[in-house]
Amino acid sequence: MSTRIAFLKGHGTENDFVIVPDPENAVDLSPAAVAALCDRRAGIGGDGLLHVVRSTAHPEARAMAAEAEWFMDYRNGDGSIAEMCGNGVRVFARYLQRAGHVSEGDVAVATRGGVKTVHIAKEGDITVGMGRALLPEGDVTVSVGGRSWPARNVNMGNPHAVAFVDDLAHAGDLLTPPPFSPAAAYPDGVNVEFVVDRGPRHVALRVHERGSGETRSCGTGACAVAVATARRDGADPRVTGTPATYTVDVPGGTLVITERPDGEIEMTGPAVIVAEGVIEPEWLESALR
Repeated sequence: MSTRIAFLKGHGTENDFVIVPDPENAVDLSPAAVAALCDRRAGIGGDGLLHVVRSTAHPEARAMAAEAEWFMDYRNGDGSIAEMCGNGVRVFARYLQRAGHVSEGDVAVATRGGVKTVHIAKEGDITVGMGRALLPEGDVTVSVGGRSWPARNVNMGNPHAVAFVDDLAHAGDLLTPPPFSPAAAYPDGVNVEFVVDRGPRHVALRVHERGSGETRSCGTGACAVAVATARRDGADPRVTGTPATYTVDVPGGTLVITERPDGEIEMTGPAVIVAEGVIEPEWLESALR
């Protein structure tokens, strides 16, 4: 890698990302390179990396190019590939707006979890159409230390296990993935959310994100939590015919999640670009040795 690579840094409710604009998919971002860039001490630092590519230029997105010009090639902080990142989509859209690729209003973004519709509001917040939740059958249990809880299996394009606890401190330090069973429920690992009630239709969470550890926020996790809480509360919009809206506090801020009677879920929250610069090729080459 002999040329300097442009990057930006952004966050959505403190779920932070390295952003690498690469419209023609010309930058080779190996898992090791992504992990080095996301390293908080020796690199730029981030929960993940947003690789900004035109859909026509990426083999995984070409089939979506007619619907969405841009593809969010999302990577976890350890370099592994993920299907979706809700906070990441908002930050991705904010970058597109900043770069002049889109303006206020609706924009479609291709992801490995499908095409997502994003609305950039004039007042600043961004709303993402997150699609429908899948609720796989079967009992799931998650554990921390000597405690175990039943968890709701929710898939938002990526897998989640939602456990309701009495105290968020019961989640422990979340430095390592909380054990779950049965193993067959999540063959590729899982994002685990620990949830407490704050008030009517108001909850708070802590999350261990697959491949990243505990993060300050998880957009798909907040959606999974809202769906699981609504089912617990008997507020299934597909049954009641009434939208269910939950306020979800995450360590880095607040997200508002609405599930509509047709099953579509919308997430609204902030997205901020905080810096931009260039990656020195010498540093990256050294970091990969």
